[in-house]
Amino acid sequence: MPAKGFAADQDVAAPAPHGDVETRCGFIALIGAPNVGKSTLVNALVGSKVSIVTPKVQTTRALVRGIAIAGPAQLVFIDTPGIFAPKRRLDRAMVTTAWGGAHDADIVGLIIDARRGRDADADTILGKLADVRAPKILIINKIDLIEKPRLLALARDVHDRASFAATFMVSALTGDGVADMKAWLAARVPSGPWHYPADEISDAPLRGLAAEITREKLYLRLHQELPYRSTVETDAWKELTDGSVRVEQTIYVERAGQKKIVLGKNGQTIKAIGADARREIAALIGVPVHLFLFVKVRGRWGEDPARYRAMGLKFPKA
Repeated sequence: MPAKGFAADQDVAAPAPHGDVETRCGFIALIGAPNVGKSTLVNALVGSKVSIVTPKVQTTRALVRGIAIAGPAQLVFIDTPGIFAPKRRLDRAMVTTAWGGAHDADIVGLIIDARRGRDADADTILGKLADVRAPKILIINKIDLIEKPRLLALARDVHDRASFAATFMVSALTGDGVADMKAWLAARVPSGPWHYPADEISDAPLRGLAAEITREKLYLRLHQELPYRSTVETDAWKELTDGSVRVEQTIYVERAGQKKIVLGKNGQTIKAIGADARREIAALIGVPVHLFLFVKVRGRWGEDPARYRAMGLKFPKA
């Protein structure tokens, strides 16, 4: 089992260009307010699930890179945490990470939710976008949910606040407009060698992605504020002699009462979360998975630098 990254199925993978073909490779950071569809769009661009998706805001906590091939170009899409007004230390870490991803990218795509329009969160981002040196594109997502005249008015409104190299109207959910945006990006990322193997669709370690899958199922099963006070870490990943994999994970919560919620009556909630996560992890790696979940109370884990490192975030000092 590879320790770094994971690959697409053989019938999905694209062959690496060779000979006299000029290759291109670039990093495209997708930024926006929480829940505008960044993760769904990254999955659509890659053609496979590389980032977890839930209806809850702030699902993405760290940078997630999804890798797509478009002819001789390799596109590395960076799914960033939603940018919002931070209140907690974890919030500040996520917002700092999002802007860091934008400043390091070759191209930055600002995603606006067509239904929400240019709201306060979008205005805050637009106000800081001028500090980003990379070329910027405007992506209006969820176009299947509103009328075309409103879309055109929204595009003009956003262009009044910032300059963009191009504007794309897409539906990450249906795929409408995604191919055109992908082709435009493939023609404009820098010339140079590919950074990843042709069949790799993410640089995320499998252990990390498995923890994210379990966190997604936790979010989807529990509808209280609890998910924002929890995190998941993969403690052990062992290949067994029969070809299956034993995975041990810990769900950290802050209080004993939260642990009871995660476990559920007679352990039914944790069993359901584990079953959902096990099926998806097994489908991802293509072998049977034995998933063991543990729930531990760690008061104020959101103030623990080790937990931030495990999530791929820098620990804010203040």
